[in-house]
Amino acid sequence: MAEAILKDALSKIKKNACHVGSAGIGALVGHKADVKASQLMMARGLDISSHRACQLNKEMIRRADLILVMELAHKMDIETKEPSAKGKIFRLGEWGGYDIPDPYQLDLKAFESALTQIDQGISQWIKKLPD
Repeated sequence: MAEAILKDALSKIKKNACHVGSAGIGALVGHKADVKASQLMMARGLDISSHRACQLNKEMIRRADLILVMELAHKMDIETKEPSAKGKIFRLGEWGGYDIPDPYQLDLKAFESALTQIDQGISQWIKKLPD
């Protein structure tokens, strides 16, 4: 969800040159997005049906200028595995001081809550990105 929302937000402010991708620390590689996530995104006109989960790797980490994670534990895990990532990993909710719990295998309310927090985090990050 965060990838689609961030891409959409960047396109609206003409920052299409940014590459936005999504990868997980414990991703179920090749799996589609959860049906609940797909439905919530489709309601916004964002189609994530082609999304397939992939595993974060060192090459992705090294290429990235900014890595946004959902939880502080994710940040610490990535920095431990790849110390060169320090200084470019932040929580999506960094500016609000919050983690976004993974709604995987939870009910629709959990997905809606995560989506609200993702929206807030992206809104805050968009204001912080350089022109």
